[in-house]
Amino acid sequence: MAPADLTHRPREAWSVLIVSTLAFTVCFMVWMMFAVIGIPLKKTLGLNATEFGLLTAMPVLTGSLIRVPLGIWTDKYGGRIVMATLMAVTVPAIFLMAYATAYWHFLVIGLFVGLAGGSFSVGTPYVARWFPRNRQGMAMGVYGAGNSGAAVNKFVAPALLVAFGWTMVPQVYAAIMLGTLVVFWLFSHSDPAHLVPSHVKFSDQLKMLKDPKVLKYCQYYSIVFGGYVALSLWMVQYYVGEFGLDIRIAALLAACFSLPGGVLRAVGGVLSDKFGAHAVTWWVMWASWICLFLLSYPQTDMTILTVDGPRTFHVGLNVYLFTALMFLLGICWAFGKASVFKYISDDFPHNIGTVSGIVGLAGGMGGFVLPILFGALMDLTGIRSSAFMLMYGVVWVSLIWMYWTEVRKTEVMGANAPVSPLSRSFTR
Repeated sequence: MAPADLTHRPREAWSVLIVSTLAFTVCFMVWMMFAVIGIPLKKTLGLNATEFGLLTAMPVLTGSLIRVPLGIWTDKYGGRIVMATLMAVTVPAIFLMAYATAYWHFLVIGLFVGLAGGSFSVGTPYVARWFPRNRQGMAMGVYGAGNSGAAVNKFVAPALLVAFGWTMVPQVYAAIMLGTLVVFWLFSHSDPAHLVPSHVKFSDQLKMLKDPKVLKYCQYYSIVFGGYVALSLWMVQYYVGEFGLDIRIAALLAACFSLPGGVLRAVGGVLSDKFGAHAVTWWVMWASWICLFLLSYPQTDMTILTVDGPRTFHVGLNVYLFTALMFLLGICWAFGKASVFKYISDDFPHNIGTVSGIVGLAGGMGGFVLPILFGALMDLTGIRSSAFMLMYGVVWVSLIWMYWTEVRKTEVMGANAPVSPLSRSFTR
């Protein structure tokens, strides 16, 4: 099934893309709510780092597990009805968050609020099918820029928290979600030609899990998206604990990672269309490796015996260098999130919904597991930067996997070798 030709229905295609991106931004903002309100809750409930990690990760769990069925339902029933239903279901749960009092209350309600995170697997195939294949990277990149909802949360939630208390945050977010649902329904469209034939079974679509390419893309996405979600949840409290900042300043600086990590995904989509998914993903992984190596180094005091006696030196990132590295990491992962889905649209044009749901599940599960591991490592070692040490190791796995399955097979000399722009200029 070929995607709709944009030249036939351009206004509807762009309308779908704009309102879907708005809906995804709001859903992501809600999904990341614990990144801010979790800080006063940690103090009120007396949570350790592992319990705090579990609290922030609970919405990510359901938002991840629901992605595969949502992707399949989008193929079968259409993105408009699935997205609207998903948003409507989350509104009561968001509102009830304000009335929770015990730790288990937040864990249970967080599971229902987390359904909003599944919106990615709905919107990705929904918007892609409104555009021709050579524009799908751009379309999915623009839609994926809704990840910037993580940054919007860091602007809105701290202001509400300081002015009115944390209970006002879920109440306002429930109203925003309801308003966005109305706007989405009024300005979105549906096309029966985009649906997968109804005779396709659940089990048939899930057979995609046996494809080694799908497993590889899951690994890539567990870093560029799972790591993005995990650090978006973790960074506000990291700034507060590591640098002793006020929650509003901490949230603002944390947004320096979340904002480019969402907004620039559209740029990553354009770059993936132009240079290919492999080239963009390869450089993303190497740039991430460098950033995470520097971020992993803990605050260290070293005493060295010199000819004049012992001298103590301090080695560690200050808040400015730390924020700059996080900003660069956010840019890298924005490009990487788009390039992974360019792989999918290139290799699985007829099953974008199913495969994006599976890959999205892997990324979301990374976002669920990593905050818990961050907390456990911090409780175990007492080193906050151990979170980056863990991510550094995960990036190593992807680089090695990519080298053996893609880079090693690339011909660097001979007739089939790719021609660089510099070489091309000499042959003219």
